[in-house]
Amino acid sequence: MNELFFQKFNEKVPLTSEEQEQIKEYLTPKKLRKRQYILQEGDVCKAISFVEKGALRAYTVDENSNEHIIQFAIEGWTISDLFSFLTAEPATYNIDALEDAELLLITRTAHEELLRTQPKYEKYIRLLITGAYIALQRRLTSNISLPADERYTRFTETYPDIAQRVPQHMIASYIGLTPETLSRVRKKMADRK
Repeated sequence: MNELFFQKFNEKVPLTSEEQEQIKEYLTPKKLRKRQYILQEGDVCKAISFVEKGALRAYTVDENSNEHIIQFAIEGWTISDLFSFLTAEPATYNIDALEDAELLLITRTAHEELLRTQPKYEKYIRLLITGAYIALQRRLTSNISLPADERYTRFTETYPDIAQRVPQHMIASYIGLTPETLSRVRKKMADRK
């Protein structure tokens, strides 16, 4: 259950068979059912999750019980509350499965050991975090500067697989709209065609 993990790893940083076998020793498989949590706000995030199969989301809940989706993760992606994982402080995110999922977990202990002993793992993690930061910066800029229809179009063009797999109210949350506003945007876009 780690073929996709190593495929994605090798796309960024090629590994020898020996290095792959060494890293494999630090991976913990985990299955989640739809709606099952891998992390709840207030708990300490103990692992980075790589999605082999399924879809997950990370989100916060405000004082009015509104969910604000921070991240989606589908096959080949990682998801975590990185702040909590790196600092061992309580998580600010909830992470749960939108579909039945198969994950590979890298615990904090395994992560530290791999950083210390596997230079290619360190490079891989650096590339992942850099890519995630760039995506976050683009999303933030988009959400504060683009009109609603452009935000939705950009989301569906950038993440067509996710757009087909998650409910519209979750897409609305991710791009900073209410479900009602997204519904009006979609209707207006359909009328223009």
